[in-house]
Amino acid sequence: MLPKKVKKRASLLAIFLLASILGVFLILNTLNKNILYFNSPTDIKISQDLNYNKKIRIGGMVKKNTLEINNQEIKFIITDFKNEISVSFKGTIPNLFAEGKGVVAEGMLKDKRFFEADRILAKHDENYMPPELKNILSDNVK
Repeated sequence: MLPKKVKKRASLLAIFLLASILGVFLILNTLNKNILYFNSPTDIKISQDLNYNKKIRIGGMVKKNTLEINNQEIKFIITDFKNEISVSFKGTIPNLFAEGKGVVAEGMLKDKRFFEADRILAKHDENYMPPELKNILSDNVK
């Protein structure tokens, strides 16, 4: 039989371990729900298990001569030089957003050819390109 002191320490250790495991589980579960996955138009085209109800990020270059701006929305095409996807956005675009420049859009897919963005990320100077986008573009240009 174990002494009272040992039983008390063992129970405190067990409670601490259970609380730690529960805390880690809750943190990882919350992080997993808030992760936005980055995709290129080619990734979307070849993907078989797209979740149309989950927010994602899509990136590539704004195709030249596709930018249409009217009072209500902005439409353009994102390309990775292999595939393209049409994007619709309602809101204010960053100053550096332009045709022929890199862009990352956050939002939801409507289908494999149409993306409805609720945020445009183009806050970089003309020399910067996100590493994921640089890798995708270098793979597709070869």
